Amino acid sequence: MRYGIGVGLVIAAALLWSLQGLIFRQIDMAEPWAILFWRSLGMIPVIALFILWQDGPHGLRGLWQVGFAGVIGALGLIFAFGGAIYAIQSTTIANAVFLFSASPFITALLGWAVLGEKVRGRTWVSIGVAAIGIAVMVQGGLDRGALPGNIAALCSAAGFSVFTVTLRRSATAAMPIVLLGGIFSLIAGAGGAWLSLTPLVVPVADLGWSLGMGAGTLAFGMVLYSLGSRVVPAAELTLISLLEVMLAPLLVWLVIGETVSQATLLGGVFVLEAVLLNATGRASRSKAAALA
Repeated sequence: MRYGIGVGLVIAAALLWSLQGLIFRQIDMAEPWAILFWRSLGMIPVIALFILWQDGPHGLRGLWQVGFAGVIGALGLIFAFGGAIYAIQSTTIANAVFLFSASPFITALLGWAVLGEKVRGRTWVSIGVAAIGIAVMVQGGLDRGALPGNIAALCSAAGFSVFTVTLRRSATAAMPIVLLGGIFSLIAGAGGAWLSLTPLVVPVADLGWSLGMGAGTLAFGMVLYSLGSRVVPAAELTLISLLEVMLAPLLVWLVIGETVSQATLLGGVFVLEAVLLNATGRASRSKAAALA
């Protein structure tokens, strides 16, 4: 797979994930643990079917072959999924996704420390530009009273970074790791609901939205992201996925009127510029190499 195709797959994943904030706002009564449970239940069969289609029945055996690193990556998805759900349920979509944007910084450090991946100068500049955009958005719109939700969003960013680095280390086992992460998240949702005495039984509409989100935007986004991870370095993966940060608040503003400030719009421009800066720089290098 070529680098450009990998970037396109990751962009498509970000576009899918940007729809999830809008879907979350359709859920009325379900608690975060219940959403985690039902969303994971919706994701698991889709990922399993993709593995069967791609690798046949023996592909599911990869669950037992992911190794220690794969288990760590799957556990990271519990924090990525659960933290995101709690954050979005506790604060605005804009607040949550702004803090998800810490992921490239964490991923770059983990990728360097664990994988020995050299982070290109242009990628560091792009992360810096994205950080400016995040700072603009946070300063203009971060709700100081949403501390638990903000912490959950940062935990989600860290969990996603761990998962991303694991994918780069175990690219051939990417989908089994995603499937295992879904199973772990299902168990975590059931256990969390039991410990917190919150019900897993939810209204039919909430059940439909949660299952549909898991089977649709989440599952297909994970498939695209995992495929793209085969050729896109870890730091760049999370940087490209920042497109979700720009689009998610805009969608809930356009469709349901959830407030988006001018700072959000201005910061989104910086984030988009960071993604384009990094992508065009890599494209130029690839073109130069082809002409050499």
